[in-house]
Amino acid sequence: MTDITKITSGSLIAADKVEGTNVYNPQGDKLGTVEDIMIDKTSGRAVYAVMSFGGFLGIGEKNHPLPWSTLRYDERKGGYVVNLDKKMLEAAPTYDRTGDFVWTPDYGRQVDKYYNVPTSWI
Repeated sequence: MTDITKITSGSLIAADKVEGTNVYNPQGDKLGTVEDIMIDKTSGRAVYAVMSFGGFLGIGEKNHPLPWSTLRYDERKGGYVVNLDKKMLEAAPTYDRTGDFVWTPDYGRQVDKYYNVPTSWI
């Protein structure tokens, strides 16, 4: 079978290539790494990037859902840039990586409100 990632180019990227991509602030500081992508089942649109942030050597890291619209890909960095700093991320909505978290529309609206982006949840 052909590797699907070999056929992507331009502005397309395979989801498994996004996982593990670094996320930086505009100053070039690494904030975290994309762990997953949340895709709307109906539209097929990427809505959130789930970024790991915090902790030390993987201990104490939390998942930070970032609205996809807040990320901009920077080819020079080979990663995404968000206009955030560590202090803002420390206060952002998170969920524990080991818990039994259930995503709800209310939680999505809370994330969107925190980052001041239009909500995609009805």
